[in-house]
Amino acid sequence: MPLVNLVTGGAGFIGSHLCEALLKRGEEVLCLDNFFTGRKENIQHLLGNPRFELIRHDVITPIIIEAERIYNLACPASPVHYQHNPVKTVKTNVMGALNMLGLAKRTGARVLQASTSEVYGDPEIHPQVESYWGNVNPVGPRSCYDEGKRVAETLFFDYYQQNKVNIAVIRIFNTYGPHMLVNDGRVVSNFVVQALRGEPITIYGDGSQTRSFCYVDDLVDGIIRMMDTDGFTGPVNLGNPGEFTIRELA
Repeated sequence: MPLVNLVTGGAGFIGSHLCEALLKRGEEVLCLDNFFTGRKENIQHLLGNPRFELIRHDVITPIIIEAERIYNLACPASPVHYQHNPVKTVKTNVMGALNMLGLAKRTGARVLQASTSEVYGDPEIHPQVESYWGNVNPVGPRSCYDEGKRVAETLFFDYYQQNKVNIAVIRIFNTYGPHMLVNDGRVVSNFVVQALRGEPITIYGDGSQTRSFCYVDDLVDGIIRMMDTDGFTGPVNLGNPGEFTIRELA
């Protein structure tokens, strides 16, 4: 029997690529999304696959479902979207994690939390290693996302220690590729949209600040490998170690 995977946020940028990759492996996929930032177009081509099922649902509300592996990706990831409704963002992170951990506990599933490099806040060390605790402002405009993801990680490790739930935690760094939202607000999509519109490319400062950019297929490969490594909890940074200046990117 093929493995049954539940992917929350499965119609989003990364989630849709993950659904596709799991189907290519011959597995079954339950794609769960409330379509706040996810889009039906991202998974339209998968709807005819008999091993794919789409469920319109918000992770804030518990769901009873059978799955052997749970990938918890549900949460708006760009500042434009997560600052739109900060209370909802915190609830998505915290209640979503609680509901997926509860589901994993009941079904015995392995559950993966898509955390973020934002848990390091405004880091004082560079590059950030997984043992670094970060430098986060708990009351700033980005806190709903940063602190929401930090609490989700806490919950994952509490469920692991207290209830022996089989967990995996990854911290995702800058990722780009097809299915990114045009109004994402992050640098790659901004540059591409400006170029397509024939507008000048906006660089803040002198462009000497550096970023690393990971292609979405490489990230998805890392996510699946993490899930496949049973008993390995992480947290693990996932991204591209090579850095570009913003001027080079432009």
